[in-house]
Amino acid sequence: MGAMDRGSIDQWLSNSQRHTLVMGVLNITPDSFSDGGKYFDHSAACQRAGELIEQGVDIIDIGGESTRPGSENVSVDEQIRRVVPVIRWIREQKSPSVISIDTRQSAVAEAALEAGAHLVNDISAGRDDAAMFPLAAKRKCPIVLMHMQGTPATMQNNPSYADVLKDVKDFLGARIAAAKEAGIAEEKILIDPGIGFGKTLEHDLQLLRGLKELSQWGRPIVLGVSRKKFIGRITGVNEPAGRIFGTAAAIAWGVANGVGVVRVHDVREMKQVVQVMESIVRK
Repeated sequence: MGAMDRGSIDQWLSNSQRHTLVMGVLNITPDSFSDGGKYFDHSAACQRAGELIEQGVDIIDIGGESTRPGSENVSVDEQIRRVVPVIRWIREQKSPSVISIDTRQSAVAEAALEAGAHLVNDISAGRDDAAMFPLAAKRKCPIVLMHMQGTPATMQNNPSYADVLKDVKDFLGARIAAAKEAGIAEEKILIDPGIGFGKTLEHDLQLLRGLKELSQWGRPIVLGVSRKKFIGRITGVNEPAGRIFGTAAAIAWGVANGVGVVRVHDVREMKQVVQVMESIVRK
């Protein structure tokens, strides 16, 4: 399917999703785990956004703060300085792609929405900024609620769970309830199990095996596995950019298990994976 605009993603969210959308990563940061610094320059970021659009991306996820393991916080003003000009540039291109702002700060989200973003992707699920849920409710924008144990700076310091799938389900259920209580319509909520965010290899694999259990709320599942460390641990490929085939396998598994959105670096290639898997599993 082609890239989606705000109206069509709202329609997709309000219905039982029949397609897996492809969300392309655009990190405007000097230190992201996979492509840190590559698109930090404004012109390079805009060029990359144009490439994603040309490749048929459904959603462009723009972030001005790295959330890789061990990363440090970036100020609100600096995040806004990084992301807003790129969002404005994309809107000037009259692109049909939905724009997502990847942030934990409501002030960044608000500036991005004012500049033309459509969706908020909050890895803290509204816990880091009490104003995030009221903002999403007021703006009536879709929001992604992700599970993370700890913070980006600490999350990989010996993560542990009694039962990772149960713990993630309990967390997401509680955050969905909190979002609804804050006035966010249920049909605007997406959920993300947070692969690699405070998890070991075995935790990630258990969550992937249990993806279908996360469908109990009927909300789209966002799956972020692209180039991640667990793929390198399995395959022995240390360089993130070399993990494309491992990523493709994990994406195919996600589509087969009904995920609604896959967040990827390699849009052209992963779009093909999605298209073939959908043709096989979704009649």
